Amino acid sequence: MRERIEAALGQEVQELRPLHGGMVAEVGHATLADGTQIVFKFDRTGQQRLDIEGQMLTYLKQHSTLPVPEVIHSAKDLLIMTFLPGSSRFSQKAERDAAEILASLHCVTQPHYGLKFDTLIGKLHQPNALEESWITFFREKRLLFIAEAAYKAGELQKSTLEMVNRIASLLDNLLFEPRQPSLIHGDIWTTNVLASGDAITGFVDPAIYYGHSEMELAYIAWTGTFSKTFFDHYHNLSPIEDGFFQTRMHIYNLYPTLVHVRHFGGHYEHMLRQTLSRFV
Repeated sequence: MRERIEAALGQEVQELRPLHGGMVAEVGHATLADGTQIVFKFDRTGQQRLDIEGQMLTYLKQHSTLPVPEVIHSAKDLLIMTFLPGSSRFSQKAERDAAEILASLHCVTQPHYGLKFDTLIGKLHQPNALEESWITFFREKRLLFIAEAAYKAGELQKSTLEMVNRIASLLDNLLFEPRQPSLIHGDIWTTNVLASGDAITGFVDPAIYYGHSEMELAYIAWTGTFSKTFFDHYHNLSPIEDGFFQTRMHIYNLYPTLVHVRHFGGHYEHMLRQTLSRFV
């Protein structure tokens, strides 16, 4: 690994240590000969696409003010980024800072839902073919796509897939078309956010596309990343429509629950069926 990094950057690695995390690849911190600190991801299996993460980070750098690492080197098996200081502990002021940063991100728009390239959620393929309708995009490219993939992989029962299909047919009555597509990070949970003191220093491991900003908010609530302080401040900046916490949040969180079924199986299918039973 050290030799691979040195060959990519053209300078010696003085210190190298592993970091926690790494569902997709090994993650580490290194200090270079000139004192520069970097973070790297390295895949020994040859099965991952770390270059897609690099592409997502570069897109965020070019199209938003979201604080993300700068990509130094990007290849299928090796991603090298600038080091961002901070920890995943958030004061109330840091949560308000996160609300301001994400409200700004969600103002970045384009004419259609999706993205010009497909992305990843964890290590799973995330299709982003463009759609004019948010509800169609969510139904076809998120809910049904991941449910069918989980079923084909033997990780989802046929009866659960049938429940997903039934709720998919009801989405026109349960969701609404937002005013415009919003650029979303797509995978905001505690360890993917960094803070120092009362300020957010970075967001990592994105799963970007243009969607409904409520999709982002729903996942933040599902993971418990931020408290009511975040949601109250976000609402003051960009009002959250009535019915989100009561209904739509649960529908949108079918997607990350299905992602977890696909990744981990186990009790996540039970959790999924509980949510589905609220509606079908």
